[in-house]
Amino acid sequence: MKKRRLGGAAVALGVVLAVTSLPARASASPTADTRTADTRTADTRAALPLGPAGLAETRTTQTLQPGLTLTRIVRGAVDPAHHWTVEATIPGGDTSPDPDAPPTTLKDKASAEQLAADLRADGFDARAEQVTTPSTTDYAGGTLGWRVRIGSFTSQSAAATERIRIINAGYSGSVTYTGWDGATTDRGPWRIDVLTVDPRTFRGTLDAAFGPDIENRETVSTLATDSGAVAAVNAGFFVLDPRSGAPGDPAGIGVYDGRLLSEPVSGRPGLVVRDGGRSAEITRLTWEGRVAARGTTLPLNGVNRVPGLIRNCGGSEDDSPTSLPLHDVTCTNPDQLVAFTQEYGANTPQGEGVEAVLDSRGRVLELRSVRGGPLPSGGSSIQATGRHVGALTALARPGERLRVETTLRDEQGRRVTPSPGTDIVNAGPELVRDGRLHVTPATDGMVHQGDPSWYYGWVHKRNPRTLAGTDAAGRTVLVTADGRSTASLGLSITESAKVARSLGLRDAVNLDGGGSTTMVANGQVINDPSDAAGERPVGDALLILPRRS
Repeated sequence: MKKRRLGGAAVALGVVLAVTSLPARASASPTADTRTADTRTADTRAALPLGPAGLAETRTTQTLQPGLTLTRIVRGAVDPAHHWTVEATIPGGDTSPDPDAPPTTLKDKASAEQLAADLRADGFDARAEQVTTPSTTDYAGGTLGWRVRIGSFTSQSAAATERIRIINAGYSGSVTYTGWDGATTDRGPWRIDVLTVDPRTFRGTLDAAFGPDIENRETVSTLATDSGAVAAVNAGFFVLDPRSGAPGDPAGIGVYDGRLLSEPVSGRPGLVVRDGGRSAEITRLTWEGRVAARGTTLPLNGVNRVPGLIRNCGGSEDDSPTSLPLHDVTCTNPDQLVAFTQEYGANTPQGEGVEAVLDSRGRVLELRSVRGGPLPSGGSSIQATGRHVGALTALARPGERLRVETTLRDEQGRRVTPSPGTDIVNAGPELVRDGRLHVTPATDGMVHQGDPSWYYGWVHKRNPRTLAGTDAAGRTVLVTADGRSTASLGLSITESAKVARSLGLRDAVNLDGGGSTTMVANGQVINDPSDAAGERPVGDALLILPRRS
């Protein structure tokens, strides 16, 4: 694991509490370094832009260490208008634009109305509902499609019982809560936690870390405890399904202590943390990689990932189905050249192809005719599949020194050369740029052509979210919003952007969310992760470490 061990678990440093009940248009600053327990308003920023004006909102701020504050914001209360229901999956049918398409949550109006009529004929209280979504910077919004819902229930268990009846009648569907739909009239509740790092007084470090190795996941709380972190949040997207690669592998850029250990999803944003948290920025990144020897250069396709599997896509021009970013999709390519470092794991991926095993100086020790196996101490390797096998075999002569070269570039095309104090984690979509809403789901692969149900579930509906950004004072702000419960509704992507801007962020981006959303402070998980099993092991995390003695 890439860790900084600091001699034990985190210790609470100078904790001071202040609880503020906010009027409709005033709130305590989430970055206030509160020194008394008095109830007061630290500035006149607007309340969170969630639900109607006038909702009750409280903010509780504590100082975890000089320059680091934690604020909990609770807004609204359980809305009596919300209820549990069953959302049916809609088959293609004769009226569908694609009658052979598999059942999905959203379909055309005629298909939804036909299913609703069939359900009513079988004795179910079914209705078809139009779903519209707001526009974003790069997506027109409008009508996503129509859904079919059955019944209105005061409890989840009652809705689950109805779902069983529906299944027994030959239909399918899932239980959902109407508070997760994202209506602007909803009255809550929302629960949001905000960590603010002020470089003017912060003397610790903000660091990105992964688990024992790249191909294995670890919980945020374990990463925090093992590193002695005062606070932590989950970070970038990662591989979860073994069919998509090595679980835990960052699904996009991963730079740790200045070393590129995972290549970018081309053009997608990354959160760049420099000088141990003295500064941070959000920029879009591309890369080039190559393997060179004896005047010959071979193009490199990836770093520390299973050859042929490109999670979230955004790779080479000949990847299938696309070379553009496509979130939660694994693109494929049989012809790959991928470099591996010590951080990948105990063994490199096995499979057909060839692997050049290198010593600590990059000299070829052996050429494995079947890929996969341990790396020598301090060594590395390069794996080739498909049409690249012959080229690597010819280049990797025993004793030959191979050079692996990688170049990162920002969105202006400028070369990015991370220093040893730089970490970069993958993210997307953008939320705020230069103080304005700048929401980019289409650019970052969150719009799936022909599949509005995916956008509906991931972007449009409320979910747990983790956000990151910087404010005008140069502070780095990390935010988690609980969701998928009745105690906290979560945020849509558009709501996430509005919340980030209301917290004073001039630039903000979405990190991994859903069941990954986790915040740790003083050795405890302080939010409510949404997975039924509890805290989810993740690919990497952002750790806030105390000042070294």
